[in-house]
Amino acid sequence: MEDVKLALYVLAFLDRSNIGFAKQTYQIDTGLSNEAYALGAGIFFVVYAFLGVPANLLMRKLGARTWIGTTTLLWGFLSAAMAWADTEAKFLIVRTLLGAAEAGFFPGMIYLTSQWFPQRNRASIMGLFYMGAPLALTLGSPLSGALLEMHGFMGHPGWFWMFVIEGLLAVGAGVFTFFWLDDTPEQARFLSKEEKTLLINQLASEEQQKVTSRLSDALRNGRVWQLAIIYLTIQVAVYGLIFFLPTQVAALLGTKVGFTASVVTAIPWGAALFGTWLIPRYSDKTGERRNVAALTLLAAGIGIGLSGLLSPVLAIVALCVAAIGFIAVQPVFWTMPTQLLSGTALAAGIGFVNLFGAVGGFIAPILRVKAETLFASDAAGLLTLAAVAVIGSLIIFTLRVNRTVAQTDVAHH
Repeated sequence: MEDVKLALYVLAFLDRSNIGFAKQTYQIDTGLSNEAYALGAGIFFVVYAFLGVPANLLMRKLGARTWIGTTTLLWGFLSAAMAWADTEAKFLIVRTLLGAAEAGFFPGMIYLTSQWFPQRNRASIMGLFYMGAPLALTLGSPLSGALLEMHGFMGHPGWFWMFVIEGLLAVGAGVFTFFWLDDTPEQARFLSKEEKTLLINQLASEEQQKVTSRLSDALRNGRVWQLAIIYLTIQVAVYGLIFFLPTQVAALLGTKVGFTASVVTAIPWGAALFGTWLIPRYSDKTGERRNVAALTLLAAGIGIGLSGLLSPVLAIVALCVAAIGFIAVQPVFWTMPTQLLSGTALAAGIGFVNLFGAVGGFIAPILRVKAETLFASDAAGLLTLAAVAVIGSLIIFTLRVNRTVAQTDVAHH
């Protein structure tokens, strides 16, 4: 199950971000203004944020296979449809619909994990899922670049083929999902009868220990609001760095954004792959959630801040620490809402927390640029992001969550 979830997340991350690779030639060919481009890029997050809660509630009613398969098909077709979005109106419509289609995927995957894996294994499982982001950033860049080189094939620009081919990859994955995914452990084709019984009993026992199962109770729960604010700070750190990393690395190297800079830019994401594999496993092994998450996010903040103050080589090392921190903290973080909530409250609570994260992704570049402009310093933007991450880590330290018993489990099939 984990490897297919990882592949789906790679495709989702690629399809939401590939517009950045095509930006220059796409705008030239379509006449799209910078303002319209920025609006289309941002409107994805707005729609994505506000549809997360209802999307997760729908998945709870319809079942994971139907919902995730359908949303994957939809975003694949819509990503491919960008190839024909040659006017401002078409561009904005497709980006809006793409945000709506993807809204149910990520929170749906978090909810699905909570329905299949006991608490003691969830950080490791979510860590595998979260490896999709650095994988998309390291492998997706050369793929998109290669597809852009198809310029002129059959009379179409390179961005046309990039959107079509990457979109159709998601369509194929969506079709596969209908045949691969089982809705519940009771239906699992890869577990024996004894394994099913053991897993179902473990999950049922955990559900009885949770205190919040109703939607209204979840939204009145102060810890849910704490989690939402924490996730906002994490996403400010993530997108405040991701959107600017190629230019930051190029500046450190004293060169333009090109092949050399792109290779060096991949180094932090390679480090993040390693950290996202290791840290969640440590959290599962020790059963420690809060302190691992808080210290990992604190490391991210320190890395971001130091990357604006150190010499080029040390700054790259600091960026590696930052990338490890803000990617690896997320699978550990997501074990906490699944530990506090159940039923409808869990489905809606995940969507609610994810809403705040999308807001964080939307405001991150604005916050960084404002700080750089106000203090006339690139380092000021990085220090602002660092401060937000440190605040998030301090809030995590105040959370009251239970330790988890560390063991292995049958759900690792």
